[in-house]
Amino acid sequence: MAAFDPVIGTLLDTDLYKLTMMQEILHHHPETRAEYTFKCRNVPELPLAPLRAEIDAQLDHLCGLRFTEDELAYIGGLRFIKSDFVDFLRLFQLQRRFIEVSIPEDRPDDLDIRVRGPMLHCMLFEIYVLAIVNEVYFRQFPAAPALAEGRRRLADKLATLREVPARRFPFIFFDFGTRRRFSRVWHDEMIATLARDATPYMRGTSNLSLARKHGLTPIGTMAHEYLQAFQSFGSRLRDFQKNALEHWVHEYRGDLGIALTDVVGTDAFLRDFDLYFCKLFDGLRHDSGDPFDWGEKVIAHYERHRIDPSTKQLVFSDALTLPRALALYAHFADRARTAFGIGTNLSNDCGHEPLQIVMKLTRCNGQAVAKVSDSPGKGMCEDPNFLSYLCHVFGVENK
Repeated sequence: MAAFDPVIGTLLDTDLYKLTMMQEILHHHPETRAEYTFKCRNVPELPLAPLRAEIDAQLDHLCGLRFTEDELAYIGGLRFIKSDFVDFLRLFQLQRRFIEVSIPEDRPDDLDIRVRGPMLHCMLFEIYVLAIVNEVYFRQFPAAPALAEGRRRLADKLATLREVPARRFPFIFFDFGTRRRFSRVWHDEMIATLARDATPYMRGTSNLSLARKHGLTPIGTMAHEYLQAFQSFGSRLRDFQKNALEHWVHEYRGDLGIALTDVVGTDAFLRDFDLYFCKLFDGLRHDSGDPFDWGEKVIAHYERHRIDPSTKQLVFSDALTLPRALALYAHFADRARTAFGIGTNLSNDCGHEPLQIVMKLTRCNGQAVAKVSDSPGKGMCEDPNFLSYLCHVFGVENK
């Protein structure tokens, strides 16, 4: 029997935005209970169900990990992290009883992974679970040829960077690939290569462990789950986005100023993103729908509020490739500052079809919550009645 090889070796092997959202929940909504649901959006080359036993073993190992004092010192050194949150993390340990892996009766090749419990003790599971499922899945394929192909494709990407057009603002990109990486080892090698050979374009990574190891800036603010949770926090449903943004501003006082726009679609978001929020936030992040249309809408929105778009940042992060990022850069970078979070195409471009897996918040405080994406198929809600009501309240199409 092969020796056990842990996918996650440290709790720092996660994305920054999990901790920034977690800190806000600790300070303002510590009593919140949540449920997260795993979903694979494509049909894998090999079935996921046979991986159940290995995934369970990896989760057992994960739930034995704690943050070390060196790691806590690193987290506490980020200026927007507060000392009481570091104290909370010093005591923190993921609880195995909050996560369950099963095989659905109606989908015998698939996996059903559910996390249920206090949000503070459940929200960190997402990135670890997705990284575990990915790596356990891709361990079924020979590693050497995949890594060789990954290196070849990465070299092609580096060559592409020699053709960056000159624009008013510089081209910058980040690694957003932790959730869907081919493996932990490849992710580390890829980041090391970019940190060495992709300057000045490569500016950071969402992964805290790799940012610390390679001297990079950790990147991230908020994800969909943060705004979705406010659908259950007692304000009028129509006001949940404004309530979430207001709490974020109160927590971070000018730091972490990139807001996510597509929890109920960009048009509905911009109706709530008034002059007050336009001035308070540094920019916006795109994660679904046509990115060129989105950028034009955002620039027009700033101009309607008499704000110079060149003082704001447009962050693109939806299924990006480097050529796609460069095309967006050429289109927008004379009018606004741009940045590009590239995920799967950096961390899992090794010759095999990536898994399109997500783990989304589906219930909060006993009620359904929803994401209504600008891209059909990227939304997620398990209660069609709530989804219809949400779409009605915001005047958006249920895609």
